[in-house]
Parts: sequence; C-alpha cells; structure tokens
Amino acid sequence: MVAGTTAAAATAIEWDADQAVTRLYSEHYRPLVRLAALLVRDHATAEEVVQDAFVAMHGAWRRLRDPNKALSYLRQSVVNRARSVLRHRAVVEKHAPKALPDAPSAEHGALGELERAAVIAALRKLPTRQREAIVLRYYGDLSEAQIADAMGISRGAVKSHTARGIAALRSVLEQTT
Repeated sequence: MVAGTTAAAATAIEWDADQAVTRLYSEHYRPLVRLAALLVRDHATAEEVVQDAFVAMHGAWRRLRDPNKALSYLRQSVVNRARSVLRHRAVVEKHAPKALPDAPSAEHGALGELERAAVIAALRKLPTRQREAIVLRYYGDLSEAQIADAMGISRGAVKSHTARGIAALRSVLEQTT
C-alpha cells in the first residue's frame, strides 16, 4: 500500500484486485488448467496448480507493477508451480521404497519344501546307477552323452537307468500322495 492512502482507498484497491482476479479466473481458468495438465500429466494436480497461482496473484495484486500483465504473471506462475510439482514427484519416486516382487505365500513355500523332501527321500530309495543318472540329467542338466562319460557307461545304459529310475520315482511318489 502506498503511504498516505486512506482506508477507503485501500478497500478500493482490494476490491479492484477481487474484480480483476474474478474476471481473469472466469476468462482464463480453463486454458491455464489445460496448460498445467500438459505439464504435470494429471488433471487434478493441474487444477490445484492453477488455483494456487490465482491465490498467489490475488495476494500479490498490490505489488503487481502492471495489472495489464496479470495474465502473463499467471502463466509464468502456473509453469513455475508445475515445475515444482514435477521436481517433487521426481524426489518422491527416487526415494520411494522398492516394491517387493510378487512372492509366493508361506503355504506355497511349505508345500514346495515338502515336495522336495519327498523327492529326495524317493531318490534315496533308488539303486545307485538310477539315482546317478537322474541326478545328472535333471539336476545337473547334462546330456545323455555327458552322463555316459561321467558314469563310464554307454548312452543306451543311461537311457535305460533314467527311464527305470523315473518309473520307480513316479511309483514311490504316487504312493506317498
């Protein structure tokens, strides 16, 4: 407020601010929201940014040097506030806790452990050659030729031991379930 003005003059200036902001709001609110929405990619946040810009402009109306540049002031305020929102989002995303991967339930883990224990118990009941062939094939992920080399037997014998071992495992595991 300028020194030496009366209370009536101060009220007139405030009324001018109210009228000016009301007129600017009615004419430019939607385009400013569209501008903000393009910047922040969220309509609700864009509305908040524009409303905050209007409130700030109303509060600073007396300090506005050229009231004819009020729309420019609003646009700049909306852009600056949108930048602030984007910076805030970036910080929040940077420090947000990492989501845990979808983990199976505790029951799933317990059942899996029981199944593994049953398979290991069934493997222990197999003859040595069948157990070796199955372990090398399915746990070691070796080919028939590699298994034959490791066990010192022919590929045909590997096929035979593997097939017999799987049949025996299936039989034992079907009896336990």
